[in-house]
Amino acid sequence: MSASFITKEPTLEDYWRGIILLGRNSASYKFALAKSLLELKPQSGQLVKLGDLAPVFARNITEHLKVSDKQGSSKNSKLLNSCRSYNTGNITHNELVEEVERRGFVNVIDAFHVVGNDNIPKRFFIDERKTNDGIRITDEYSELLDGGQSINLPAEVESRWNLVETAWNQNISRSLLSVEHDPSTEYFFVNDSNRRKAVTSSRPALNGYQKGKCFYCFSDIYIDDANKDNLPDVDHFFPHALKKHGHEFKGVDGIWNLVLSCKSCNRGVGGKFDSIPTTRLLARLHRRNEYLISSHLPLRETLISHTGSSEQKRRQFLNDFHIGAYKTQLRTWEADEVGDATF
Repeated sequence: MSASFITKEPTLEDYWRGIILLGRNSASYKFALAKSLLELKPQSGQLVKLGDLAPVFARNITEHLKVSDKQGSSKNSKLLNSCRSYNTGNITHNELVEEVERRGFVNVIDAFHVVGNDNIPKRFFIDERKTNDGIRITDEYSELLDGGQSINLPAEVESRWNLVETAWNQNISRSLLSVEHDPSTEYFFVNDSNRRKAVTSSRPALNGYQKGKCFYCFSDIYIDDANKDNLPDVDHFFPHALKKHGHEFKGVDGIWNLVLSCKSCNRGVGGKFDSIPTTRLLARLHRRNEYLISSHLPLRETLISHTGSSEQKRRQFLNDFHIGAYKTQLRTWEADEVGDATF
């Protein structure tokens, strides 16, 4: 796992998000397994039989195949072909579930807790396929579900899955693939045949990298539908108003400059509005962007293209931007932190 992501004492949410956001992806099975566990909500000590897991896992895969046919980097997959056959009506649901139970969990259960080259030190289930034909849920998973951030996790998994499958399905070089932001819809998009293709809502795409906290004050933020009347703002760290000051500020709409903020920090009494954040907050933006860089396909490629090919170049890019922005108004802003700093 990215060392910077766990600079502070890691929480169970940090480990889970490390799996979803920072792990390498050769197929979508990790996302399907994560979504299935979040839907089933098994409790500590419970044995989840593969036969009970397979229908939910299969549904998640088949639903994504309807939108994006390529669900992995491999050119061929017997499991995915079976899911495609189900979608076209060539096999029954029972046949699909049997195939998923037989083939769907061969590698993903072994690899689920691997981030980088190592297993994370906390496990959300124990592999009991050989002895009990299933997986045993740990105390850590129950604690994860009981935590305040659990309400954000399903949307974060879905958003990350959408981004990765978009990268797989774009027939262009990784270095040329760029994810952009549409402020009118608050969606990330890519250009597909010179047309915008919406990929995912910007809030769940960014929330995990901020660990479910307001970028400025570290208060908890929530992105689920039940919280739709109090969703965090998608804020331009360097204010959008800078664009009127010249061509050099045209990049403010880039993902590198977007953060999630509670409404109080962004536009409440004493809020940021069009102020320039302090250098301390600039360093925080750099750390957050390095989290994005650690996340392969396609956010890594997008940020490298926009801000620099090395950590040093990206830091210099932000410093230069900050100096230029400060000259436009000579006014800085910083929030009072109400929660513990997590990044």
